[in-house]
Amino acid sequence: MELLDEPEGWDTPEFIVEESIKAQHRLLSGFHGTPNVNKKKLEEAYNPNQVAISLIGEPTLYPMLDELIDEYKKRGFTTFVVSNGTNPNVIEKIDPYQLYISLTAYSEESHLTLNRPSKNYWDEINKSLRILSEKDCRTVLRLTLIKGYNMKAENYVKLIEKASPMFIEAKAYMYLGYSRLRLPKTAMPEHEEVRKFSEELAKLTGYEIKDESQISRVVLLS
Repeated sequence: MELLDEPEGWDTPEFIVEESIKAQHRLLSGFHGTPNVNKKKLEEAYNPNQVAISLIGEPTLYPMLDELIDEYKKRGFTTFVVSNGTNPNVIEKIDPYQLYISLTAYSEESHLTLNRPSKNYWDEINKSLRILSEKDCRTVLRLTLIKGYNMKAENYVKLIEKASPMFIEAKAYMYLGYSRLRLPKTAMPEHEEVRKFSEELAKLTGYEIKDESQISRVVLLS
């Protein structure tokens, strides 16, 4: 795809793709001198074919996200986009291999309390959930569970019905980063609590638990 009139001040999709591959190579360079390293896996890692956009920050703020996805696709990458759903126009336009909408809130009130947004994005999030139900790609609703704040399964039923995702990922909040300034360590649920929430959610929605990772405190439903 030929890119015209690129927004001023933004890195181009081609630049981001090239630099992300270089960054991967830099991360791996020290493993060559590591004893007992798996040479085959190291060689495979030098030729990445999967990319997550993004685990830090909101990727839909990048004005050429659809072109970036296309650029990765041209190079044989599987693309995963993780969004908070606040830019539904971008959610509607992009076509990754797998699209996540990540939620901590289940209502407008909880959205304002838990996320403390600069403006109220609850209508935009709900629009993104409706769009999710119409996407042709693999879709995931990720629920970040905060103990004592948002762990009643029945609160999510209507949102799940609206989004109709292929998968639901119930994941424990992790006591990391700036969140430690707002939440206590006790807000981080144990895996058993995430599992119990997921079992209740399965009963209410018809989804089934397919897999789980105890060390990551996450349960996958489909």
